Amino acid sequence: MSIAGSVEYDLQDSEKYNDLRWWLGLTWGDVLDKATDLYPHKTAVVDDAGRLSFGELRRQVDRLAVGLANLGIGERDRVLIQIPNWKEYVVTFFALQKIGAIPVLLLPRHTELEIDHFTKLTEPTAWILPLQYRRTDYRPIISTILRANPCLKHVITVRTDEGTPYPGMEDLIEQTNLKPADLDLLAARRPDPMEVAQIMPTGGTTGLPKAAPRTHNSFLCNVEYHSRAWEITSEDTILTIAPVSHGQGMLCGMGGALFNFAKFVLIDSTHPEDILRVVETEKVTAIPTVPALINRLVHFDRLEDYDIRSLRKIYAGGAPSTPELIRSVSENMGCRFVSAFGSVEGTNAMTRLDDDVELLYTSVGRTCCPYDTCKIIDKDEKELPPLSEGELVSKGPGIFTGYFKSADEQDRMFTRDGFLKTGDLASIDEQGNIRITGRIKDIILRGGENISAREIENLISAHPDVQDVAVIGMPDKEMGERICAYIQKTRNDVDMTLEGLVAFLKDKGASVLNFPERIEFIENMPLTKVGKADKRYLREDIKRRLGGSADGL
Repeated sequence: MSIAGSVEYDLQDSEKYNDLRWWLGLTWGDVLDKATDLYPHKTAVVDDAGRLSFGELRRQVDRLAVGLANLGIGERDRVLIQIPNWKEYVVTFFALQKIGAIPVLLLPRHTELEIDHFTKLTEPTAWILPLQYRRTDYRPIISTILRANPCLKHVITVRTDEGTPYPGMEDLIEQTNLKPADLDLLAARRPDPMEVAQIMPTGGTTGLPKAAPRTHNSFLCNVEYHSRAWEITSEDTILTIAPVSHGQGMLCGMGGALFNFAKFVLIDSTHPEDILRVVETEKVTAIPTVPALINRLVHFDRLEDYDIRSLRKIYAGGAPSTPELIRSVSENMGCRFVSAFGSVEGTNAMTRLDDDVELLYTSVGRTCCPYDTCKIIDKDEKELPPLSEGELVSKGPGIFTGYFKSADEQDRMFTRDGFLKTGDLASIDEQGNIRITGRIKDIILRGGENISAREIENLISAHPDVQDVAVIGMPDKEMGERICAYIQKTRNDVDMTLEGLVAFLKDKGASVLNFPERIEFIENMPLTKVGKADKRYLREDIKRRLGGSADGL
């Protein structure tokens, strides 16, 4: 049932997951229809432009789905979605699900470099996005991408003024009057739950981000048990601050809300006053986010000006949460805290709302799905006893089967017995609680984002005045880590500045995520015994240069 380039589940595993109902046999479209059948008049989605009830959401979704089908978008066609935290994202995502097309999720800040990469990799037939978002004018990017990728037949715009050369999403909705034959079409286009539901970008550990295909069964398994572990119900109002197309936005935000018939609130700002105003106005009960944003909220000097008594639980993932932050959430915001670990590949763990403080301080809890198995292995793939440090690996109904069009990496990514290698160093206690102790993968955790050090090194290495470069994460109290580049120049007298290097990277089309925030110039790159940059030494060196502070810049 898989599309070319994706890896099917082992037949024995899939039969087990289906027989035991660890997989529900539902599609994303089924989830929406169930919610709208039960609660047609209840508020479903809220953003800066308004709100939709579940009934209104379904009508817009079905109309857009038929409009997209009439354009010629077929079953299993890939479609790029690059929409910010607007309700149009939710409408578009579910419309594509209703016709069996496969959304390829892009972040709003993805630049021409990443967009071209995902377009060539997934060969989409359509791209749905605004022509302008904040300071980004997508029109020249669209022209470049279309010239280089003839597979793209359609560009569909969102929140666009009249007179543009591309059809608008709003027009497709307004011009479609649902008829019985249209509803029959949607029923016939319902995908099998074993099929790929969406393709998601990873943070990437080497080169450009990878594409992670997730099936309806597997990802909705993540959604079900993740929301159960966090105790999400139909009485909740979930606020998503991170990009909704991000793994956390999909799993904790849109998935958690729609699966449990809760209200889903989208905010397109990270300013504390905007977040707190929405919490107060919409009576938000649950916020999934990253420690850096929580830190801004709990230390906001006007926190007491807002009525946030509705807020009952905060979920923090993507980076470690300090004991000080966890205490501040309880003392300053009066709500409970869960510490989490997750990935778009499906490995998910979380503390529980009734866990004691010591466990919150020292672990990311246990697996959300009790039928997913995590274990610790050594370099020979031998399972280690409790409390031993090694690599965290996982397998189960919520774990994916491999990256898109990356068959040559399967042996490196999975153990001989089929467990996904996460690349994280960890230990597990007798109760199954996981403690992350380090990383095998060379990534930087900046504000919840996984950023590839190697990708930044490759970009900087193209500068004519750079002889060698090593990129590391330097400690930062707010963001967890920031990006520091150690550079050995080709000429010692060359005048190189951080601003000049960032300008060079911009010209290369690099994402803002790849911009270094500090440069250290060195005469000779320190090397390990095997001739690689000694990043352990560099991490200690930057700590010394920062005076032992974790405040970063």
